[in-house]
Amino acid sequence: MHLFPQVPEESLVTTALVELPEADELAETLLDLAVPHEDINELLALRAPLAADPGLRRLLEKGVRELVQDMGKTDGGGELPRLPEDSGAMGRLFPVYVFVAALPYVRAYHRERSVSDGVSRRTLADLGRQMAVHRRRVGTGGLLIPGWLGLHFRGELYQLGRLQFQRSRLGGRIGEAVRAAGLPLGPEDFALDVHVPDFLGPITPEACDRSLALATGFFARHFPEERYQVATCHSWLLDPQLAGYLPKDSNIVRFQERFRIAYEKKDAADGDPVAFVFGDPELPLDVLAGRTRLERAIGDHLRAGGHWYCGHGWFEL
Repeated sequence: MHLFPQVPEESLVTTALVELPEADELAETLLDLAVPHEDINELLALRAPLAADPGLRRLLEKGVRELVQDMGKTDGGGELPRLPEDSGAMGRLFPVYVFVAALPYVRAYHRERSVSDGVSRRTLADLGRQMAVHRRRVGTGGLLIPGWLGLHFRGELYQLGRLQFQRSRLGGRIGEAVRAAGLPLGPEDFALDVHVPDFLGPITPEACDRSLALATGFFARHFPEERYQVATCHSWLLDPQLAGYLPKDSNIVRFQERFRIAYEKKDAADGDPVAFVFGDPELPLDVLAGRTRLERAIGDHLRAGGHWYCGHGWFEL
């Protein structure tokens, strides 16, 4: 059964062009997607050149088609089209137009699944947050990892309170760890992958509890055919070394305590905490100022010759 309406390829191409809003409507759409105000004028100015260029229109249509053709699948979607590196502002912002043109399809899918307008709006507003991350790091409008937002626009990921939850499946190593703990699950069984977005305040235990309660009800109601018994997380926030620097009652340590560590990989991921805590993974060590306990922990550990790692954990819902 297809909950999302199946659209023939040639029909989708035409619809994608129609669904790229005119300038006035585009401004309102960008506001709905939480696009930073300083990026909106540039996006509006580039809309006319994009619409007048047959090559760019075809690329836009191709991008929307590849984005929505696997709508709802947990491993769906293709790579977003990219313009050459010397394409300037159009190259930086082109993926935004692809997501805007794909909006009718993801919204239709959300309606088919009875996802509320509020959850839909907050989920898709991650487009604006990711543009804010790009501006903080690079100083211009754009998206650092456009493919990440494909999860949102294919119906795989949802913002529920403080946390984001991705419909996913257990990988090999973490699936075996779950099975070894006595659960009747293993690799390729359903799991909710937990993500902690930036710019949303601290991950307090209360906020996490609320998000988990929302997620439990949300997926049981809107995806009843997918039984989610465990949550997983792959993040620098689960590096056990952090517990040696932070108080036991800190939000990060309390977040770690929810998880069983499934396995450890000793591939240094120093850029991850530096990017999330300081805004740029390429910052030199001598500028990692220690204004907070976490900032001091990240910088001091690296300056002492240590490394940070991505933790891989799970817990039963």
